[in-house]
Amino acid sequence: MSFKKILIAVDESSFAAHAAEAGLELARELRADVAFVTVIDPANMRFTAESGVAEDRWYAMEQSKAKNLLNSFMARAETLRPPLEFIEVGAAADMIVAAAKSLPADLIVMGTHGRGALTTLFMGSVAQGVLRHAPCPVMVIRAQQ
Repeated sequence: MSFKKILIAVDESSFAAHAAEAGLELARELRADVAFVTVIDPANMRFTAESGVAEDRWYAMEQSKAKNLLNSFMARAETLRPPLEFIEVGAAADMIVAAAKSLPADLIVMGTHGRGALTTLFMGSVAQGVLRHAPCPVMVIRAQQ
């Protein structure tokens, strides 16, 4: 199996940054193309109603944050071709899988915080959702302890 297109899922967490570095290193070694995906989850918008932030303003702020985040990861990418980027809106696991299908990716690289089984049972896990539905192999990089 060869990995020619690697999709790296990122957010603002340190474990995503650690996974991105691993994904970029792998891409350089394999001379693979890279794409980054980040997700804006509308479920988080419910918290803005209490703050008085209008929906369209919240969405614009989130788009700007997502673009800045992707730009920071793109700056680290020393790959043959400039990486592609996806800013998706929806549930994180679903949108990462959708981006992988759209690319189409040969491999998804993502981080995990390594929560225990009980927490994952009640809260779910983006990594678990991606693993279950991904159209390609998934490399999950556990957070550094």
